[in-house]
Amino acid sequence: MTLWSFWSCFLLAFIHLSPFHLKLGAQAEITFPRLAKRFYPLEVTSPMGRVIRKSAGIKVSLKVSDGNEVLNRSETEETSRSKYEQEVKNETMIRNDPAVNNFSYLKTPDKKCDKISTAVIETPKSTFSIRERKKRSVNVSHNENLDRSITGEAQRSEGTDQAASNFNSEESSDSNPEQIKPHLDTSTFALTEDSTHNQAMVHWSGQNSSVILILTKLYDLTVGSVTESSLWRSTDYGSTYTKLNNKVGSRTVLSYLYVCPTNKQKILMLSDPELENAVLISSDEGASFEKFPINFNILSLLFHPAQENWILAYSHDYKLYSSMDFGKKWQLVHENVMPGRFYWAVMGLDRESDVVHIETRIAKGRAQYVKCRAQRCTEGNRQYLFPGHVDTNSLVVQDEYVFTQVTKSGRASYFVSYMREPFRQMKLPKYCLPKDMHIISTDEKQVFAAVQEWNQNNTYSLYISDSPGVYFILSLENLRTSRGLTGNLLVDFYKVEGINGMYLANKIVDNHIKTFITYNKGQTWALLPAPTTDVAGNHLHCILPFCSLHLHLEMSETPYTSGPITSKKSVPGIIVATGNIGTELSSTNLGMFITSDAGNSWRQIFDEEYNIWFLDNGGALLAVLHAALPIRHLWISLDEGKKWDRHSFSLAPLYVDGVLMEPESDNHIITFFGHFRYRSEWQLIKIDYKGLFSGRCMDGDYQTWYLHNKGELCVMGEKQIYMKRRPGNRCMLAQDYSRIYSSEPCVCTSYDFECDYGWERQVDGKCSPAFWFNPNGVAKSCSSSQSFLNSTGYRKVLSNNCKERGRNVYSPKRVACHLKPPQGLHLSTRHGELSAAIGSNVTFMIHLDNGESPSTSIQLDFGDGIKITYSNLSRTDDVIKHVYRMTGIYRVIATAENGLGSDSSTLFLHITSPVDRVYLSAPIVAIREKAANLTAVVWPSHTRTLTFFWWFENSSEPIITLEGSISHMFLREGKNKVTVQVACGSNILEDSKVITVKEFFRSLLLSFSPALDEHNPDIPEWREDIGRVVRTALSQVSGVSENQLIVSLYPGLPTTAELFILPDEQMSSEHKKRSEEALDTISDIFITALNQGLIQFELKAHTHIVVYMTQQTLAPLVDSNSIHSGPAMLMLISVVIVGIAAFFIYKFKRKIPWIHVETEDRHEKDPEVISTVGQNDAMSKVKLSEFPSQKELMEKELEGRSRGGFGRNMERIVTREFPNCTNV
Repeated sequence: MTLWSFWSCFLLAFIHLSPFHLKLGAQAEITFPRLAKRFYPLEVTSPMGRVIRKSAGIKVSLKVSDGNEVLNRSETEETSRSKYEQEVKNETMIRNDPAVNNFSYLKTPDKKCDKISTAVIETPKSTFSIRERKKRSVNVSHNENLDRSITGEAQRSEGTDQAASNFNSEESSDSNPEQIKPHLDTSTFALTEDSTHNQAMVHWSGQNSSVILILTKLYDLTVGSVTESSLWRSTDYGSTYTKLNNKVGSRTVLSYLYVCPTNKQKILMLSDPELENAVLISSDEGASFEKFPINFNILSLLFHPAQENWILAYSHDYKLYSSMDFGKKWQLVHENVMPGRFYWAVMGLDRESDVVHIETRIAKGRAQYVKCRAQRCTEGNRQYLFPGHVDTNSLVVQDEYVFTQVTKSGRASYFVSYMREPFRQMKLPKYCLPKDMHIISTDEKQVFAAVQEWNQNNTYSLYISDSPGVYFILSLENLRTSRGLTGNLLVDFYKVEGINGMYLANKIVDNHIKTFITYNKGQTWALLPAPTTDVAGNHLHCILPFCSLHLHLEMSETPYTSGPITSKKSVPGIIVATGNIGTELSSTNLGMFITSDAGNSWRQIFDEEYNIWFLDNGGALLAVLHAALPIRHLWISLDEGKKWDRHSFSLAPLYVDGVLMEPESDNHIITFFGHFRYRSEWQLIKIDYKGLFSGRCMDGDYQTWYLHNKGELCVMGEKQIYMKRRPGNRCMLAQDYSRIYSSEPCVCTSYDFECDYGWERQVDGKCSPAFWFNPNGVAKSCSSSQSFLNSTGYRKVLSNNCKERGRNVYSPKRVACHLKPPQGLHLSTRHGELSAAIGSNVTFMIHLDNGESPSTSIQLDFGDGIKITYSNLSRTDDVIKHVYRMTGIYRVIATAENGLGSDSSTLFLHITSPVDRVYLSAPIVAIREKAANLTAVVWPSHTRTLTFFWWFENSSEPIITLEGSISHMFLREGKNKVTVQVACGSNILEDSKVITVKEFFRSLLLSFSPALDEHNPDIPEWREDIGRVVRTALSQVSGVSENQLIVSLYPGLPTTAELFILPDEQMSSEHKKRSEEALDTISDIFITALNQGLIQFELKAHTHIVVYMTQQTLAPLVDSNSIHSGPAMLMLISVVIVGIAAFFIYKFKRKIPWIHVETEDRHEKDPEVISTVGQNDAMSKVKLSEFPSQKELMEKELEGRSRGGFGRNMERIVTREFPNCTNV
């Protein structure tokens, strides 16, 4: 005893003078307040100065005395805390540490990291508290392939700067060697030289391994990255640690640590990309590392569920990479991948194990579901299993199911693929009209979904599906939900481990939150009975339904806290939860409650909040107080919470940041991590609790208990007897012992059936058809047989094992098929779209409400001259596909007919193709107040599927037509811009022209020397430049202002043009006749100059181009080498020209491309025709039949535009050759 007192005093003095400074983190970075999401750990920085201390390790064996140590939990802890608080006050008064009051608040940068096995713990300035909770997250966007049970990342708590040397003197009695037997063996280790590091990640290799890895980091908020790191390794379950910085490189800064979930000896770490972009790989639990450089920044990793070397990596630039050798080499899989929307193959469902399911973004709000192999994901090897686009962030691949969502016209439709079969639309009750849906669970081949109906705002309803996940029924309304900090939905819904069909949920009833329980997978729900006494043994007067027990059902965000509710598969029937007794769930006056009989009865075990874990495969319970102050005691129960033993785990009180243990292991090791005070090192306290047990459990150490629901032994269709350790026995549970002692099926009752789709449960408990549902509707099986199974309104609860005997009124009944007239025929495309691209497969769906029988035939007329007939409606279950080869609007008609009648349904389908080019054909010059024809030519050609928008001058609204031509009257002289826009779906193209509008004008047709054709690239820019050069040459020869001249070249070869002569703008409108005479004179001058070859220009050196006036006929009327100016000759020529022109205008006025029809009155049947060639009947005319047609010119214009500036090497267009001009 004297020796023990000496060592106790020595330890007290040592602690007072040199307190232990310990900090620990774990592989999930834990942040307080909770700012982290499952895959997005937030990083924090603690503004602590660097303190360098030596490592200190002390091992103490604390033994428990006899019954005197079993104290009242609340009283003992309160006494201890009050004493400690007084000691802190005394110490604060006598210490003169300036650092005590120089605290700074921790700030959290807005930085995320996806899908890593890390979660961040940030502690507020006060102290650490493990009260923080997380509700069950149903965000469909994420996978959970990483091992989170034994790994996590811890953030240094910020507490008051208190000494850790003063503690309760009752430690001497706790450690009395005279009172041995049940005991804990503890040891403490401080990670020295890293006191400035404000983050830590810890990994326990597991699988009974003794290796623990810890990565400590300094995250600098000013630069937004990790600036320092240290890697520690223990090979003795955490008793001692060795620093490994030299093995990974003294200058290497590590940012994250990953562990392969299928082989925990394989470790992958990332260096900080700001300094070095590389991965470090270990295959021996961190004993050695290899470094491999990478050329992209890893944001998240996803390990394969079976192949230990296969990894998917997601980068910051939305690219997905794959590695098949554990990160040594990487290959690009796909670009534009949505965050968190990529999944490995599900073993047993996907044919190849290296298949990857990906959601890729193709436009705002639209994505595609892509399936390919990780190392062969080229375009030719990709599969697009969902026809059409899906909503972004909607793809979920989970177990046997693939889910996605499509929103159209503001309403969302949800689709599911079961066992990788074709997608089917999920069917909710008709007037559910969901605004939002989240998948909660897909366990046991059934879908649990939280659905927000059209009339719900802050609540969701629980819906349960059939096995294929298609038909859903309502299970529970108005579930309590909330949104996490990252926007993910949090639902108060909890699956009890170890008991089939048992769930807990919090429902809002009359603005009160109440907890309900179900034993038959949601078929019926009931309130929880409250305990009969409180923790002190006082009787409670709480009577159902006015008063009941209410529980918090949030899930713990990290593996370091237990969460407010916990259960374990290895100990079925035991549930421990935080809650309160009363009329509704409260966040105050909370206590801890336990049930040992699967929720039939409850006991209160603490009147404060505790974190509670299962130890020894569920055979023991560990409780740690939610403390704002440091603690040094823990509580352990070996009899299902009836009696608790208090143990000291630390000589000095510890701010506990978390508890780490290896599940399903036989090593009986727990690790507490935290710190003694602010600015101290992370402390790692190893606790071996094997000393609590006397040995392994034998057969006689177990007893049996019956699972029941309020006395009813048949639960989920069977009577089950479970085994558990006799309360009070201190033997260790075998990891593989059988929990179920026996199971016997029961006879089916109404309790084993839920209402079928379209049926609703009434007040009397029976199922009746909903008002919108016709129970006598179509029966698909009638198409192939003479009878079918007709629902009685009930369907058996999935996973229910009851046996049907004799006549069962709930199971479907076989009914003979009766001939009925077809009624309610519906025709639609697969996704309700009314348009499709030309050449694509259009999938049609046919549904008949009533009248299906083998004699009902279906005829489908696709509207393009093709019809098909099905002799039996069941044939339409196969995909009906059709390909349209031409654009247009098609009337698709489905007709159902049998001997008693017929019914039909019509659908108008738009078949479109993208518009590549558009060309506006318009006159160069038009007459004021005369209608001019405008035509928009598109390529490729379309039929009635385009919309044309015509913009004239400065109009604020366009003229909209469905045809590509329009007549328009210009009301003012000058230059008028016309723009036509062609809309094809979301694709819009346009073209513009500037039209000169005048009261009158003259025009001449021009041709050029053949040499010009050799240099004609046939593009609009070249034609504009040549026209400008010709206009200048004409102005120089004649002296006419260039403002009065317009030269327009036409597309194609040979090169031709038209000269427009406009009236002088300075001449007043009163002198119109003189203006017209002036134009005639100018026209004559140009005719003379052109025929004499006076109009020339130099195209380039040694290449002179002569401009001619196009001759009238193939045979010259006079000698082309002489000039005849006699009156007789002029009169003869004038008469001939006038006659020919009048004949052509009358005969071919609607066929000549150079004649633009303009009308005085739009309603006249035969509008006045005005030629753009000119208005002077005495002018010389040409043989216009030699010119290309209007259609040919448009095609040449379009082709010339598309060719750009390729020049002479292009294949040249050959057109009719124009005869040379004839001198007059």
